[in-house]
Order: sequence, then C-alpha cells, then structure tokens
Amino acid sequence: MTQNKPPSYQRLLSLDFMRGAIMILLALESTRLYDHLFDASKGSLMENFFIQFFHHPWHGLRFWDLIQPGFMFMAGVSLALSLERQKNQGMSWNQSLLKTLRRSFWLFFWGVLDYAVKPNGLSFELWDVLTQLAFTTLVAFLIFRWSFTAQVIFCAGILILTEVLYRCTNIPGFDQPFTDQHNFGNYVDLLLMNKTNKGGWVAINCIPTSVHTIAGALVGKCLLSQNEKIRPMLIWAFICFVLGYGLDWAGITPIIKRIATSSFTLASLGWCLLAITACYWWIDVKDHKKGLQFFVVVGMNSLFLYLFFEIVGNHWFTDYITTLSGGILGMINVPALASAIISSLCVFALQWYLCYFLYRKKIFFRL
Repeated sequence: MTQNKPPSYQRLLSLDFMRGAIMILLALESTRLYDHLFDASKGSLMENFFIQFFHHPWHGLRFWDLIQPGFMFMAGVSLALSLERQKNQGMSWNQSLLKTLRRSFWLFFWGVLDYAVKPNGLSFELWDVLTQLAFTTLVAFLIFRWSFTAQVIFCAGILILTEVLYRCTNIPGFDQPFTDQHNFGNYVDLLLMNKTNKGGWVAINCIPTSVHTIAGALVGKCLLSQNEKIRPMLIWAFICFVLGYGLDWAGITPIIKRIATSSFTLASLGWCLLAITACYWWIDVKDHKKGLQFFVVVGMNSLFLYLFFEIVGNHWFTDYITTLSGGILGMINVPALASAIISSLCVFALQWYLCYFLYRKKIFFRL
C-alpha cells in the first residue's frame, strides 16, 4: 500500500461521487445502522423501504444487491482511466501488466485476510469482494486492448459459460443449478475451501461478475473518447434490462445475486450503466458540483475506508465507539433503539472524518 498525491489531470468527478456514494453506503452498513432502522420500522410502511438495504434471501433483486456490482463496475471505469494515464506516461504493456498483477495480488491478499480471523482460529475463504475483484481486474486488463465488439462477445461467452457450468455438469448432490447448497458453485467451494457458505455465496461469482468490471472499463474508454457518450450508455442499459429481467420473467434463468446468475449480472449491469450515465450527465456535463465534497472525500480513499471498517471496524472500532456512546446516552435515559441509531451515526462520522483528514493532508492510499 502506498501514499500518493492526487493526479494532476482533470478527475472524473462523477466517478469519485459514485465511488464515494457506494463506500458511504457500505460504511453505514458496517455501523449496523440499517439493522437498527429496520427494527424501528417494523410494522410500518417504512419497513418495505429499509428492507431494501439487505440482500434478497435468494430469488429476487433489492437495492442492496446492486452495491457489489457497482463496486466492481467502478473498478473497471477506474482501470480504464489508470491505463490511459499509464499510456500517456510512456509505460509499456508489460509494465502495466506487472502493475496490474501486483494490484490483483494485494486485492486477493486483503480479501483473504478480511475473512481469515474467526473466533475459533484462522480460516481460508474466497467470498470477499476484494478476492473477486482481484480476478475481474486481471481479466478486464488482459482484454482491455481488444475491440469493443470482441469484448462484448467475450462477456457473452462468460455468461454462457456460467449457464453451462450450472446446468450441465450434473455432479451428484450438486446438480440443481438454482438451488442453495446444491449447485455447481457450492461444489467448487468444497473443492477450494472444503466448505460451503451458509448464506449461499459462491467463490466462482468472480467469473460472471467479470462482466461488471469489463463493462466498467468499456464505459471508461467511452468517457475518455470524443464520441457521444450519453445515448450509447442508455441504449446498453436498456439492452441489459431487457435481457436480464427477460430471462427471469420468462422462467429461463432466475435473478439470484448470491450465485450471480446471468440474469442477475445483466439486470444489475443495466442499473450500473443507468447510474453512471445519470451521474456523468448531472456532474460532468451539466457541471453541478455543489455538495460533492462529502462523497468525493470518501471516493478518493475508498479502498482504505473499506479495509478500515472491514478489518479494524468489525473487530474493534465499531464495538468500542458503540459501547462508549451507548453508555453516555444511557446516562441521560435515551431509549435503547434511539441510542443504537445515534451510536451508529457517531461511528460513521468518525470514519468519514478520518477520510477527510487524509484528504486534507493529501494522503491517498492505492494498491
């Protein structure tokens, strides 16, 4: 991990905003705020709203199921901008490959470390988003110089491969493609880790979700070009929506985030494309930049914040601040639920301020 000054070239603020928004949502989750708000809303109309901040248990799509695809998609956009900068600096393809391999290695390392420490000892698991991103980043880099058409065909091939693996392998006990604990992804997890995830997540999600990162890199190329940008992105968002939701509604392939079915990958990519188009149009085209600093501060140190609340926050920071603030609020007889919500907001405020401090000191962590 290194510390860098911000680049001298003009930044794509819509990217920083989207990345910051995603990280803020993840940071708020780490404070357990959504759990408290959902508990407070039970029995009311707001319950249906706050349930959107939790993953769908299996077949279906909620707002929170779009966060990880957005994370992978933004990584692809960033990759395109980074490779363009490296090219302008005179770096060769081999030098960029070594840089990407190093980044993928550290992403994999931190992703494994994130899940490694368990109450009963060390554990080897491959379900973290960073381990997935290590794979998808490398794939997106290796085909980055291919033509647009070739990359689209490659993405289609990835999704077809996913369908074939789940439908046609017919391994006894794991021959039900869309059934939790009985699908091909669960079988691969047994081979890789000698266990399956009780929540239904599978390590080979990295194969279909490579489409998110590749698509992000293609969008990054589009945003760097002099060609029209808004219309093509909207057209492709529409195509992804039709294919993704169409496969689900036709009963061909259900939308299941936990095993990243092809229908889920396409539908979620449609939302990613729609989001980046809206942000780019509003921020970079229409030049609406007021109020962005709250998000940009986090977006420019997104990886640091993710590792902080995943490793430090989950194991110490969140519990310590929650206990401290909860004790103080208890002294003045604040109700338990209100105290929990306030404590979560205190944890988030400190996380954000840490990013702001680094931003002011011009310290930006990169892999």
